[in-house]
Amino acid sequence: MENTHNGQYQFGMIGLGTMGRNLLLNMADYGVAVAGYDKNADQISLLEKAGEGKKVKGFTDLGQLVQSLKAPRAVMMLVPAGPIVDSVIADLKPLLEKGDLIIDGGNSKFTDTERRAVELENIGLHFFGMGISGGEEGARRGPSMMPGGDKDAYQHVKPIFDKIAAKVNGEPCVTYIGPGASGHFVKMVHNGIEYAIMQLLAETYDLMKNGLQMNNEAIHTVFKDWNDGRLHSFLMEITRDIFAFKDPNTSQYLLDEIKDEAKSKGTGKWTSQFAMDLQSPTPAIDVAVSMRDLSKYKSLRVQLAEKYPNDKLGKLANDSAGYLTQLEEAFYFAMTVIYAQGMHLLYLASIEYKYELHLAEIAKIWRGGCIIRSKFLEDIYAAFNRNEELEHLFLDDNVKISIKANLNSARSIITGAMQQGFSVPVFSASLNYFDALRTGRMPTNLIQAQRDYFGAHTYELIGKEGVFHTKWNA
Repeated sequence: MENTHNGQYQFGMIGLGTMGRNLLLNMADYGVAVAGYDKNADQISLLEKAGEGKKVKGFTDLGQLVQSLKAPRAVMMLVPAGPIVDSVIADLKPLLEKGDLIIDGGNSKFTDTERRAVELENIGLHFFGMGISGGEEGARRGPSMMPGGDKDAYQHVKPIFDKIAAKVNGEPCVTYIGPGASGHFVKMVHNGIEYAIMQLLAETYDLMKNGLQMNNEAIHTVFKDWNDGRLHSFLMEITRDIFAFKDPNTSQYLLDEIKDEAKSKGTGKWTSQFAMDLQSPTPAIDVAVSMRDLSKYKSLRVQLAEKYPNDKLGKLANDSAGYLTQLEEAFYFAMTVIYAQGMHLLYLASIEYKYELHLAEIAKIWRGGCIIRSKFLEDIYAAFNRNEELEHLFLDDNVKISIKANLNSARSIITGAMQQGFSVPVFSASLNYFDALRTGRMPTNLIQAQRDYFGAHTYELIGKEGVFHTKWNA
């Protein structure tokens, strides 16, 4: 079929599922001429129907999509991470020209993005890995975007991304992250933080429901009050709504009908894996990943619940109001620790991978559009604005005040929950991380002695240069 749309469109999209379609429609709202490709003709129809009256065109032929774009061409992929991304790139390469830009907007592993960037640079094509957060609603009305790659190539698409991004105080929630795969690395850490906060909310729900015997309506009210205060965030907001939602078919709370087996797509696991590679401790994120895995062993959990029943349910507190005040403070403490772990990971990755990340800018673009947006990100933004070289969020004086104000409640909630047999792994991992990190002399000198004893791994001494080994059993 002859293409009659040569060079008419400013931006192309491969993959017209919900995210891809909504991003194109978002661009079209701002007068950007956009074109999309999908093998499924139904997706083309959905795009063109929703974009009626705007500069929107769909194609089922990849060559025609490429021909329809103005040079230098900008083409984004929103397809599942993994081999499919490589397959689409292979199809695109012979159709593009030197200087054209390919953007991977999916949740690709950052090491894959690094490899692809090098391969495409060698043939004169620019490549971006861009993390996008906000779900389908964010894509349509304003996401947070984390593009990383060639800085000069980014200037070609910057005006479009600035238009479609979420806005906070009139500022777009998108910024150039850095070279290479930095955009996808930052998105990966975003998702790790997301895992931990979601697990923290689940633990809080458990303490309210089974520890205080609160019903869904009462829990909804608490989350609503918290969201109206300093804990305001997207995840708190949707959690509030979930507790008020009833299944229209049964008139029962839908949450109570959902199986307690949590799924995942791997990005939280990647955060833990690469944090360990960088020797960056992220225990709150790590245990959140583990708890999703543990939840999948439903039949085993049911057997063990019968074998080891908890007879202390509903006995957390006599004064529910006082307990909930402490719980809010404990939540704020743990949330602070989670964000701090994520930002410290970014700090270390920036050094190791030479990303030259601006942590204040990352906090700034996370304030709107993305899944982990929260009121607390204003404090993080301010902290890194005060000190661009801040190694860890705990070193900020304002954060110090907050931590000290909430620490006792965190300790009380965690010890009380564990004494009554409640699992609070993210709460407790956050407290243990804080207590260890603020310890000037840890007991890990014993571990070094043990390593030297059984494996001759050597050790260093306080106040004495050199590396030493001892025959401990001589």
